[in-house]
Amino acid sequence: MEDKTILRDIEKLVNQEHELLGKASQGGLDDEERAQLHAIEVHLDQCWDLLRQRRARREFGLNPDDAQTRNEGTVEHYLQ
Repeated sequence: MEDKTILRDIEKLVNQEHELLGKASQGGLDDEERAQLHAIEVHLDQCWDLLRQRRARREFGLNPDDAQTRNEGTVEHYLQ
């Protein structure tokens, strides 16, 4: 997957997230929408992580295509 593709995915997911957050602020979300929002947030974190991996690999002369999407447990429990 190329960086441009990842960035397009991020843009699409951010738009979906904003739509759901707007709906949440105007009356709330049902269980299905809350689950959808969570899934979007996780997928966004995975996309950003993959993009960072690709950029780091490129910076250090490694093949960015060897970067892999990490699981939810990894991307959701980073220490910051």
